[in-house]
Amino acid sequence: MALAITGSARRRSTGGAALRLLAVVAALLGALLGGAAPASAHAALTGSDPAQGSVVDSAPEQVSLTFSEGVAMGNDSLRVLDPKGKRVDRGKLRNLCSGSVVKYGAGLPPGLPDGTYTVAWQAVSADSHPVSGAFTFSIGAPSKTTAAVPQQEAGGGLVGALYGIARYLAYAGFVLLAGGAAFVVACRPAAALVRSVQRLVVYGWAVLTGTTIAMLLLRAPYTGSGRLADVFDFGGLQQVLLTKPGAALVSRLLLLAAAALFIAVLFGAYARAQEAGDGDPAEDARRRKDLALGLGVGGVIVAAGLAATWAMAEHASTGLQTAVAMPVDVLHLLAVAAWLGGLAALVVSLYWGPAVERSAVRRFSRIAFGSVLVLVATGLYQSWRQVGTLRALTDTSYGRLLLLKAGLVAVLVGIGWVSRRWTGRLGEPVEVTQAAPVDTDADPDGEADADTDPGDVSRETAGPAPDPARAAQLARQQVALRTARTKRIRDADPERLGLRRSVLAETSVAVVLLAVTTVLTATEPARTEEAVKATGAAGRSAAANQPQVLTVPFDTGGPHGKGTARIDLDPGRSGSGNTLRLRISDPSGRTRDVPEVKISFTLKDKKLGPLPVAPKHIGKGHWSADGVQLPVPGRWRLSLLVRTSDIDQVTEFRNVKIG
Repeated sequence: MALAITGSARRRSTGGAALRLLAVVAALLGALLGGAAPASAHAALTGSDPAQGSVVDSAPEQVSLTFSEGVAMGNDSLRVLDPKGKRVDRGKLRNLCSGSVVKYGAGLPPGLPDGTYTVAWQAVSADSHPVSGAFTFSIGAPSKTTAAVPQQEAGGGLVGALYGIARYLAYAGFVLLAGGAAFVVACRPAAALVRSVQRLVVYGWAVLTGTTIAMLLLRAPYTGSGRLADVFDFGGLQQVLLTKPGAALVSRLLLLAAAALFIAVLFGAYARAQEAGDGDPAEDARRRKDLALGLGVGGVIVAAGLAATWAMAEHASTGLQTAVAMPVDVLHLLAVAAWLGGLAALVVSLYWGPAVERSAVRRFSRIAFGSVLVLVATGLYQSWRQVGTLRALTDTSYGRLLLLKAGLVAVLVGIGWVSRRWTGRLGEPVEVTQAAPVDTDADPDGEADADTDPGDVSRETAGPAPDPARAAQLARQQVALRTARTKRIRDADPERLGLRRSVLAETSVAVVLLAVTTVLTATEPARTEEAVKATGAAGRSAAANQPQVLTVPFDTGGPHGKGTARIDLDPGRSGSGNTLRLRISDPSGRTRDVPEVKISFTLKDKKLGPLPVAPKHIGKGHWSADGVQLPVPGRWRLSLLVRTSDIDQVTEFRNVKIG
């Protein structure tokens, strides 16, 4: 009896260690997902008109935004605020998309006063992730502004954290549901009778169903206000149902209804077919084969449909080669489910339930190997599609996450190789002769009562039971004792013990891998990030080498004192290689001479200037100066003095950005 108690304590210690390890992993993942920053979307702002930080002479007719890919925007998605924080745009969004250019604009009223204006925008990218931002531009000259813009990015805050956790749990639920069911049908039909495997698959279905409903309710505040109270805004829910992500989530719920029927057959008729019957063995075998075929075909269809709900609304639905990328993404998700979900089913089979047959472990090993091959092939394609260059692997967040995921897969494959070696050493489980069938579900942990003496049980069962309650108690003790004896024999096999430990290690790494994958799907692809960087660099280069043109109206107050000065600064960059040209015209547009013009530049931030420029008169109404030196880039203040008579003169100021 002492030996039995010691063995029971050791098994409890092993099972407790396994649960503690998984609890630590879950806590780390909670910290990762709960504390994560707002998800980056695939759509990125690649340009605007007026440009960010620019100074324009007069109010533009509209403000337009250009994106790297398709986005969904409404009339309130783009707001222009004046220096006092008042909204000044016309409140109606214009679709300016043309060809491959994704562009939206909002009209502005004429005659806006000078000052700094704030543009706040928010959109939902084609792959379902929200994106937002704000920038400023100035009319005439910069000024102070009191415009308040949301500090929280779209998809952030508590709603963003909850949505991210729901996304992770949805992936996990799909893996457990599809992979666990595949393990039963393809690897170990007898597992349909094992309560721990049944719970695993049913819990996977319940988690996926619950998170899908949660994501539907969270979708409106996630992409809009960010307020958790808007979860119950049914108007917002109606708008979500009209979007591609909303349609995908509704389709997932319909497919989960079919999955519920599948589970009922799997653990109902199919499980009963695995029990030894009194009928014709050939007929029983044919029935099991027909049920397995029907469940296999139906299960693949339902699982592929569920995987497609991710492919149609996320990464694969945008960017390059979507017609190829979506089926590849479905294959990728199915391979993940077959490998990781089957691994989870194997873990619970090894720790809770009767000993697993060597043939079942080997069948799963072959399926896992095939899944890894599919993952490598589809992963390489997805990496090329989303990354593009080797440099982007280290220069972008997406690339670094992808390298981390590849490293975890490599670790998982390495541990899997150890598991395959343990599998090769397995013998068939020892059959334990029982007076009555062992109910592996009587005690979820399968542990015997340590205070029960086998001799006492035998003596008490020899005579008639004193009463029904006592008989039921003795029956439970017998079941617990037989279960403990079975586990003791099973755990005495060192090969199975080694396999249990290696498979548990695989599962722990798989949990972390799934979390990294979830974060990866919400991160801006490296191709997009690199394209935005290149666009910004090209824009800065073009701005640095683009001539600066200023049109400056003036009025000296005397006779014929009105006119316009046009100043061209080429190439408009720091250094001494700039050429300045000045043209003076009267109100009718004809060139005219004036007695005197003076120009200077000042950069207050650097305490430079004023740096005078002495243009030479080269013709009627035209002046020119070569070698204009502006030592450093920045926002310079240009001063233009125009004198039209001996006493009439005026000085005008303009800001000019030097690259």
